[in-house]
Amino acid sequence: MQNILVVDDDPTVAEVVTGYLERAGFTVRRTADGPGALHAAAERRPDLVVLDLMLPGMDGLEVCRRLRGGGPIPVIMLTARGDEDDRILGLEVGADDYVTKPFSPRELVLRVESVLRRAGALADRAKEPPLDRAGITLDHAARRATKDGKELALTMREFDLLAHLMRHPGQAIGREQLMREVWGWEFGDLSTVTVHVRRLRSKIEDDPARPRLIQTVWGLGYRFDVPSAETEAPRGGAGDE
Repeated sequence: MQNILVVDDDPTVAEVVTGYLERAGFTVRRTADGPGALHAAAERRPDLVVLDLMLPGMDGLEVCRRLRGGGPIPVIMLTARGDEDDRILGLEVGADDYVTKPFSPRELVLRVESVLRRAGALADRAKEPPLDRAGITLDHAARRATKDGKELALTMREFDLLAHLMRHPGQAIGREQLMREVWGWEFGDLSTVTVHVRRLRSKIEDDPARPRLIQTVWGLGYRFDVPSAETEAPRGGAGDE
């Protein structure tokens, strides 16, 4: 039985989340602050952490950084703050999903199940040979990305997104399709894809304002261009709309 660690200083929220997860068949442990979360994770490594952003003493971002420093643990960030800066920060430190209060407990359970399915699929991806396109190499087994021999500091989700685009060079892929195939979601805020693409461009493009590798296909989504394709097909543009 998979075990979930719920970290939230609001006892009502923690109790509701715990109840729904237990009814879905998970073993759940609860803690109300960052140090408690780190101690609980060290004592027994969770399969997934539902982590509140606003915690006393040590905020959820720092807790997420420390948890992920010990190895990959799926994290769903839970917060009452929903502006884009907070979402970007959560994604940047490696959160797998971001849910804003108030939320539907049933939806949160679906998100937990989706993230866990995605985490399980990574073991199969690790058996794939490295991808090498346009000077970028992705080593699935090591979860390591390099460009022209220099390591790229990608979060787990950025790595998965880049890998998916690189597996389909020159193919226009819609945001909804990326949401399903990279995130494993049948629902969700498509701006999550936009934010990840923006962050990914800032790390792999020579000039993120004029991207050459990840092209926008207007009204649809994105396309990964290899150098030969760049000279043979018109680019979709640099925007994120």
